[in-house]
Amino acid sequence: MANKTVLVEAVAKKTGFTKKDSANAVNAVFGALQDIIANGDKISLVGFGSFGTVERSERTGRNPQTGEPMTIPARTVPYFKAGKVLKEAVNK
Repeated sequence: MANKTVLVEAVAKKTGFTKKDSANAVNAVFGALQDIIANGDKISLVGFGSFGTVERSERTGRNPQTGEPMTIPARTVPYFKAGKVLKEAVNK
């Protein structure tokens, strides 16, 4: 499993940037994605996928320790939907 450090190193290798510049670029992209999605907007990167939010309604669930029914409150959650090119690259 890769982490942010591995991503920064891959960006540095592909772009020829220093690791510090690559880390700044990666952090800027993630920060921008977070800000846009937090504002309720959707981001679509053609071939890669879409990021956005979806509203989940209130529902009834079960407490796993006691088995008692409980109400799970409504909330907004982020999502990612992979694009066609990404799906094809993964399924080679």
